[in-house]
Amino acid sequence: MKQRTLGNNQLAVSSIGLGCMGFSQAFPPYPPKEECIRTIHQAVDAGITFFDTAEIYGKFENEKLVGEALEHCRHNVVIATKFGFNVLDTNFTSEGKPMTNGVLNSRPEHIRDAVEGSLKRLRTDYIDLYYQHRVDPEVPIEDVAGVLADLIKEGKILNYGLSEASAKTVRRAHAVHPVTAVQSEYSMFWREPESNGLIDTLEELGIGFVPFSPLGKGILTGSIKASDTFAKDDFRSTVPRFNADNLPRNLKLAEYVGTLAQKKACTPAQIALAWLLAQKPFIVPIPGSKNIKRILENRDAENVSFTSEELAEIRTNLEQIEISGARYSAMNEQLIDK
Repeated sequence: MKQRTLGNNQLAVSSIGLGCMGFSQAFPPYPPKEECIRTIHQAVDAGITFFDTAEIYGKFENEKLVGEALEHCRHNVVIATKFGFNVLDTNFTSEGKPMTNGVLNSRPEHIRDAVEGSLKRLRTDYIDLYYQHRVDPEVPIEDVAGVLADLIKEGKILNYGLSEASAKTVRRAHAVHPVTAVQSEYSMFWREPESNGLIDTLEELGIGFVPFSPLGKGILTGSIKASDTFAKDDFRSTVPRFNADNLPRNLKLAEYVGTLAQKKACTPAQIALAWLLAQKPFIVPIPGSKNIKRILENRDAENVSFTSEELAEIRTNLEQIEISGARYSAMNEQLIDK
């Protein structure tokens, strides 16, 4: 696969990574562990070198899975994981909503406990990229960046990043120690990072951008129908954009992406990922899939290209397609740094 670099530290990764959350959480059903490990091995064999997990995914189980799957090739891949929740004290209903107070925790002592746990579960003595999963309003970001800078000096992490952080918070953290990457939602289905200053800030400061949900939680693949409903343990059942009122309206975007795919003789998912890659050279999307055929399909999006005229036309058309509904439940929206 082609390579891209994240941040001024030039962290080299495959141009498209693999988000591993879905193996353990949010998008059922979940395959047996042996099947998951085999799929991750196949992704490595296909050239993917960038794997994303978090301690809270499956309450530690996803890190254990990723650690076991990548142990044989640890030094040939880049593993990103995340801290920032009181994992054991955070209860999730079947709808995936955090239901306790104090779910966030980025106190310095908690970060140090969290990194030791992640290192053990991932079967490694270093983490390539360590994200604060959500900004903790109770802990100054300068304190968080300071602890992460110390962990870099100690060799326990090689780079650090932030997830769903505002441009203002990114600047404050970066002033303490350079941020390598920011992970936030970004796709044709959610383009706020273009208007809230985040992408411009990352470009200015030399920070990589890692979009999660680059396929719009599946809607950009063309596989979702207006009549579809989602199980209670499917994260999309909590997302207003996917409810019975909004989903039919939002499928207009999927239809448009489908027409682009026909013109390019590729799949809708490849259009969505290639569009992201075309926005900035420091963007590395991490689509999630449990199916190796889909993973290979996503990988090959790096071979789809657009002319400047095509990109301008796409942007004009995207501006004309109205998206209905919020991207998170009110509960989860509270965890986003504004």
